[in-house]
Amino acid sequence: MIKKVSTAIIATAMIFGVSSSAYAAEKLIIYTSMKESLIGKLKDGFVKKNPGIDVDYQSAGAGKLMAKLAAERESGSIQADVLWTSEVPDFYKMKDEGLFEKYISPEVASIINPLEDYDGSFTPARLGTLGIAYNTRFIKTAPVTWDDLKKKDYNGAYGIANPALSGTSYMSVALLVEKFGWEYFEDLKKNKAKMGKGSGQVVDDTASGELVASLAVDYITNDKIDKGATLALVYPPEMLVIPSPIALMKGSKNTEAAKKFIDYVLSKEGQTIIAGEGTLPVRNDVELPKTSLPSPEEAVKRAIKVDYPKLIQQKEETIKKFTSIMQGR
Repeated sequence: MIKKVSTAIIATAMIFGVSSSAYAAEKLIIYTSMKESLIGKLKDGFVKKNPGIDVDYQSAGAGKLMAKLAAERESGSIQADVLWTSEVPDFYKMKDEGLFEKYISPEVASIINPLEDYDGSFTPARLGTLGIAYNTRFIKTAPVTWDDLKKKDYNGAYGIANPALSGTSYMSVALLVEKFGWEYFEDLKKNKAKMGKGSGQVVDDTASGELVASLAVDYITNDKIDKGATLALVYPPEMLVIPSPIALMKGSKNTEAAKKFIDYVLSKEGQTIIAGEGTLPVRNDVELPKTSLPSPEEAVKRAIKVDYPKLIQQKEETIKKFTSIMQGR
């Protein structure tokens, strides 16, 4: 009788275009702000190693994902099993709200971890870096320090993304203020530095020649260079390094599958995929593409230290002050 029922269910599923394997597979849902090419390749590699797990992902900006999670919390049912974005302050807030299940992957022993207060609530899965992108058609001598951007070569032609629109820009502005004070941005404004829109836009403007340089995200710039843009990316001694955390959502219905995905992302294979997309892995045993990226170990060593709880508290004030300076108010 059981065999007949099972057969009937499978036959019905086939009539409606659903394979019987769909009923056996675990369903893993990932919310991520990683670019489509990166998450797509990781999904393919993971499914190949774990054919019994069906993976679906929502790829969008971190702000949109946080709004989606907020709506799901309101309705009483969070759909995501795994969250992976570059907005580190969001992870600290969600940790405080008890939204993560602690998980320390076996792969953590092999990673370079910049989080001094790491407790397994979330784990850095890549190291985002921001440096100075410059157009080699107009700038013949590469900038070496952050102060170089105050020189006449960059007068009226250096851009920084609006920190109210870009989380990475906010983090970068906050770190540079922490290191050099607000006087640094006041000096940039005296040299007619410009506030752009998103992180991608200021790099686009640098590639087109509308700007000669910009505060730039690594993978955005390297992608442009790969496509033939006359750009170069350099890092001053004090590096801006922003980890992209990955976390297991509390209450996940697919905890084991989620843990396997986190393991895969942190594995040598997963990190090799990440490096191939023009950004830094969190492992030193992964070969980097031929770009200007430093090693993960060097990046963390040179990184400006971050007090994330402090950045969370000061975000509104920092954005307001930066905007006031850049708009000449």
